[in-house]
Amino acid sequence: MTTIKGEPQVKQEPIDTAYLDNVLEQNMQDPENLIMILQDISAKYNYLPREALNYVVERLNVPMSLIYSAATFYKAFSLTPRGKYIINVCLGTACHVRGAGKIKESLEERLNIHEGETTEDLKFTLETVRCLGCCALGPVITVNEKAYGGLDRGKALKVIEQYEREA
Repeated sequence: MTTIKGEPQVKQEPIDTAYLDNVLEQNMQDPENLIMILQDISAKYNYLPREALNYVVERLNVPMSLIYSAATFYKAFSLTPRGKYIINVCLGTACHVRGAGKIKESLEERLNIHEGETTEDLKFTLETVRCLGCCALGPVITVNEKAYGGLDRGKALKVIEQYEREA
């Protein structure tokens, strides 16, 4: 689960109940579609806000334990705010032997966070994965699912600098 460095300062945006009503309507207010509902909520907020989950519990008439079991089982979901840009560093064997660990350390130093944390400004979240499925390109990172391969520390930092300029 992702944590936020300096979490007490994070200000949460209000929940858009019209959006949630639309998501529930598109999914026929069917608890069988819970994963799709959570995906839509996560796509909007970049995590699963507690207030949104409470709203879903009320509208679907399902226990919070069901929602939490799904939300905590899948790595794609987070119960705490994540950055606008989610960086995944592949630490699979092919990437690891080519220096992915050093790349992760460089990103942690540059962003002043550790694996599983989010920057205070909510721009970046740093996570690791065991394999991204593009071993020939290793070491590889993804930023919001866009893959960058053949990296070393300097190239990885340049990728992040691009996103810092955009943010």
